[in-house]
Amino acid sequence: MNHISKALVLMTALGVSACTNPNRFPGDSSGAGYDASAGGQNGTSGIVPGSANDPRSAAYFQQTVGDRVLFAVDQSSLSAQGQATLDGQAQWLMTNSDYLAVIEGHADEQGTREYNLALGARRANAVMEYLIARGIPASRLKFVTYGKERPIEICSEEACYAKNRRAVTIISAGGLTS
Repeated sequence: MNHISKALVLMTALGVSACTNPNRFPGDSSGAGYDASAGGQNGTSGIVPGSANDPRSAAYFQQTVGDRVLFAVDQSSLSAQGQATLDGQAQWLMTNSDYLAVIEGHADEQGTREYNLALGARRANAVMEYLIARGIPASRLKFVTYGKERPIEICSEEACYAKNRRAVTIISAGGLTS
């Protein structure tokens, strides 16, 4: 057997042996701690930690609370719908004080790069200022602008432009770096 074949056999053996103990991680969702009579995983009523049904998770924030607000053409002012989303974000951030947030400002592809970077910054700043006004400490917030550099949709139609005119709140646990 040559060296490559031996390495492949060894890697396969290690891979298979790593999968033999289903209880190796405490609190995993493999079903090992599932208690149907308690209504779910270890009596937690079916809430899987870190999933979209866990009210303390980033997935819950993104999918249930809402992580983005949209803007009108060339605007950085918040709509009533955007304010409602941000009210939910502020409430979630107050409840989950161990999370920090970075607000990303985005623009559609119309206009120059420089203009859209500035517009994205104004949009992100508007979101940040709104959250601060709702009681979130400024030390837990940071913003960045991407202008038109990170579109969700790429096409030259208003439907695509509308999705790209946004501010997105990205949450993370731990400290912010400068």
